[in-house]
Amino acid sequence: MFEIRVICDPTETEPIVAALDRTFTVGTVTVYPMRDGKQNRLYARADYKPATPELAEDWPTPEQAYADAPSINSEIGWTARFLAEAECFTELGREFYLRKAALLDRISLLDEPDMFGDATMTADAAALYLLDMDQPGVTCDARHYVRQQYAHWAKHQ
Repeated sequence: MFEIRVICDPTETEPIVAALDRTFTVGTVTVYPMRDGKQNRLYARADYKPATPELAEDWPTPEQAYADAPSINSEIGWTARFLAEAECFTELGREFYLRKAALLDRISLLDEPDMFGDATMTADAAALYLLDMDQPGVTCDARHYVRQQYAHWAKHQ
């Protein structure tokens, strides 16, 4: 992983962000105006994109990752029971946060926004929490990371 800093004209910001995304696996690009207001500063953490197509296997699709997962209702029940039995939040380990992030990812994929409110934002937040917890050392889409980790976890149960 490395950090990128770019100084550019404001009109060039969007094309540069798009070029960075095509070239690297880029996290969130933060944009700050320069003091003179004539240029922007762009900051991003990035990693090299995989050079070989076989690495795509490391990032399963939602269908692949959740193929053998329990039903959403079952996972909601497991999450609620686990929370009820925990005496404090420090007892909630990685498995809890992984399964919770996977559950929220699956709910957001249902494509029923009115039923669950803003499920995408909630799923993104849970995925980022897991990514921060694990500190994998790569920059990637947090929800893709959840799918990868869930598939790995489910395979080794």
